Amino acid sequence: MWRLRCKAKNGTHVLQGLSSRSRLWELERQIAAVTGIAPGEQRILVGFPPECLDLSDGEVVLGDLPLQSGDTLIVEEDKGRTKTPSPAVMKHGAPSSVRDALPVLARKVVPADNSCLFTSVFYVVEGGVLDPACAPEMRSLIAQIVASDPEFYCEAVLGKTNQEYCDWIRRDDTWGGAIEVSILSKFYQCEICVVDTQTVRIDRFGEDAGYTKRVLLIYDGIHYDPLERIFCDPDTPPLTIFSSNDDIVLAQALELADEARRKRQFTDVNRFTLRCMVCQKGLTGQAEAREHAKETGHTNFGEV
Repeated sequence: MWRLRCKAKNGTHVLQGLSSRSRLWELERQIAAVTGIAPGEQRILVGFPPECLDLSDGEVVLGDLPLQSGDTLIVEEDKGRTKTPSPAVMKHGAPSSVRDALPVLARKVVPADNSCLFTSVFYVVEGGVLDPACAPEMRSLIAQIVASDPEFYCEAVLGKTNQEYCDWIRRDDTWGGAIEVSILSKFYQCEICVVDTQTVRIDRFGEDAGYTKRVLLIYDGIHYDPLERIFCDPDTPPLTIFSSNDDIVLAQALELADEARRKRQFTDVNRFTLRCMVCQKGLTGQAEAREHAKETGHTNFGEV
């Protein structure tokens, strides 16, 4: 069975019961059931950049189309689709309103609740699903992966023993960082690019692993948000998963980071002031907070 998602105006949906041997009309019927868009009025886009599927033959099997399990389909309503698409459209895919309009890379703000990294990663890998409740499951997933390989995930790598780390990452008052991004990159089999607004650089996790997909986060020193590509056509859902060959999106991400830096939309982790929410002690910078946590066991901090 294939795992497919479809994004339409009314949200993101999971399509079930399809395989490489299913017929195109079966796919269209399922899409109609979850989106309310009749088969004869559907425009289905897939890939990077999104290109229109040839819907002229409803009997073609999905395995003969440029589709594979794990893809996210973008579904639009096209009441004029009864006309036969021109060869140019069939060859080059999406209509000019999608392909020629310049898309914009934008930040999607997620809650600042100590789990912004996990919420942000889930949002981009799931194609734009915002679900802060995913954090406990993702923390548990990371702990299971670390516990399964204590030789690799040793104290030298984690900064604490394997068991201490697993207990620590499961808590909802701890923050994720580079170790967790690296683990999630391997788990989701995609390159995760973290754009730093203070230094205007991109750290690419999984860069040399040969992954075909890429997702992006923006980081201001203490908070992560997902990045998504917004199209001028309001009926086209944003894209959160990009081809690993799409260097245009990296350039757009650096432009976003540079703009945020010029507006000083970042936190200097060596100088920002915190307060321990357990004993109310004032602290300056990440190093002091880390030392205080080591001495007292207090890990609940608030920025002043």
